[in-house]
Amino acid sequence: MQIGLVHYHLLQGGVTTVLLQQARMLQRAGHRVVVFTGQKGKALSDIPIVEIPGLGYEGKLYETGVPPIAGREKEGPHQKEVSAEDLARHLEKAIAKSFSSIDVLHVHNPLLRKNRQLLPALALLKERGIPLFLQVHDFAEDFRPDVYAFSVAYPDDCHYGVINSRDYSFMIRAGALREGVHIIPNVVVPIQSSPSGVEQHERDLFLYPVRGIRRKNLGEALLLSLFLPRGTRLAITLPPTSSRDEPIYQSWKQLAQDLRLPVEFEVGLHHPLPELYGRARAIITTSVKEGFGFCFLEPWTAGRAVIGRRIDYVCSDFEKEGLQFPDLYERIDIPFAYIPPVILRKKIEGTLRKVYEDFNLELAPHVLKLITDDLFSREVFDFGRMDEELQRDVITMAASNEAVQEDLRELNPFLQNLQNWNEDPALIEANKTRVFQHYREQVILDRLLAAYRGVQEHPVRMHISRSILLDLFLDPLKVSLVGIGLL
Repeated sequence: MQIGLVHYHLLQGGVTTVLLQQARMLQRAGHRVVVFTGQKGKALSDIPIVEIPGLGYEGKLYETGVPPIAGREKEGPHQKEVSAEDLARHLEKAIAKSFSSIDVLHVHNPLLRKNRQLLPALALLKERGIPLFLQVHDFAEDFRPDVYAFSVAYPDDCHYGVINSRDYSFMIRAGALREGVHIIPNVVVPIQSSPSGVEQHERDLFLYPVRGIRRKNLGEALLLSLFLPRGTRLAITLPPTSSRDEPIYQSWKQLAQDLRLPVEFEVGLHHPLPELYGRARAIITTSVKEGFGFCFLEPWTAGRAVIGRRIDYVCSDFEKEGLQFPDLYERIDIPFAYIPPVILRKKIEGTLRKVYEDFNLELAPHVLKLITDDLFSREVFDFGRMDEELQRDVITMAASNEAVQEDLRELNPFLQNLQNWNEDPALIEANKTRVFQHYREQVILDRLLAAYRGVQEHPVRMHISRSILLDLFLDPLKVSLVGIGLL
C-alpha cells in the first residue's frame, strides 16, 4: 500500500510517538509511507517527511506544541495563515509528488481545533477522491471546549479510528456505522528495568512515571504517600511542560515540602527510567483521564505491578484481553465531615456552568438538580473528583491527624492494605504475557491494515452527530474537577 500519515507536528508527545511507530511498522511490512506535517521537530533519517505550509497549530510554533514556561521552552516563529482551499491544495500537491496513487491518507487527531482550516480542507480532499482514515485520540467533547471546532461538521462518509471501546460506542451512538469505526490500540513497547534480581523489600520507591499535568491527579498521589510502607517514598518522574499546568504542579511541590511528605519530584530528570523501575516496589497511577492507557500496561513489561486508581472505560478493554488489576480502586471516599458539601456543590456547579457556556450550551435546571440529589444522597465523596483546593485541605488534615488517616483507612480498603502491600509474581508474569500477546507490533499492524482495507473496499455513508457526542461525554455525575475545575 501507499500510505500518507498526517499530523499537525512531529514534536515530542503521545500522538507523535504513535504516528512514528505506525510509520516504521508499516515500512517494515513493505508499505510505502510518507509523513505530512506542519512542523517537523527533530530530524528523522528513516521516514520520508514532507512539511506542509499551514498544517501546524495556529499561531506561534513551539518546540513542544504548547505555550512555553518561562526559561524552559523556546518559542518558534508564527505559522503563516492559509485558507482551507490552500491547505487542501498543498496536501494534494505533496501527495501527488510522493505517490503514484495513494491508498489511504491517515490523519491523526483531526477533530481537535488546533488548526481551524484542517477539517474544511479534509472535506475538500474527500470530495476530490482522496481516501481518508481519521484516527481520533482525543475528543474535544470530553470537557475540552478550548479545542472544540464550532460550526464545522465532522467529515461525513469517512472511516474513523478510535483507541478504546468507549469511544467506539459513543461514535456508533452518534450515527457512525459499525463497519466505519475501527478500534486501533497502540503498540506497547517493553520497558527495561535494572538492576534485575533486586528483592521486593530492597526496593524503596513507589514510582509514578508521569509528566505532572493536572489530569494526572498528583494530589491523590500525595494522599497515598501518607499510607505507604515505612521506609518507602513516592517518586514522580517529570514536571509539566505547559504553562497552564505549572502553577498547580508547583503548589503540590510546596505542599509536599511543607508537610514533609515522603515524596520526590522530577526524579526522571536525574535518573534513567530503567534505574527507577529497578528501584520501584510498584508503579502507581492516580490519573483521572486517559485515552489509550499505557500506564496500565507498560509496567508489567518491566516486571512491576500497577496499583492505584482504576479508569473503567480503559481497564475494561484490557480485561477483555485477559489482564487482571486486583490492586486498582474505583474511588477514594472522603467523609463530608472533611469537605463541606455546599462548597463542593458550588464548585461543581460553577465548573459545569463554565464548561457548558464555553460549548455554547445552557446548563439545564434538571442537571443542577441531578448534581444536588447525587451529592446529598451520600455521606462521602470521591477524592479524585474534587478540585485541587479541596484536595489540599484533605491532605493537610490527614497529614497532621492520625484519626483522619484511620477514618480514611476504614472507608477505603486500598489505603488499609497499602502499608503491607506485596507484589504477586504470578500475576505480574501472567499480565506481562497478555500485554505481549495482545499489544505487540504485529497484532496492531494487522488491525491497522484491516482498517485500511475497509477504507479501500467498503465505502461508508454516515454522519456523526456532534450534539449527541456532547451529550455522551458531558456526564455531570462523572465530572472530575481535577484538570478542569475553576481556580
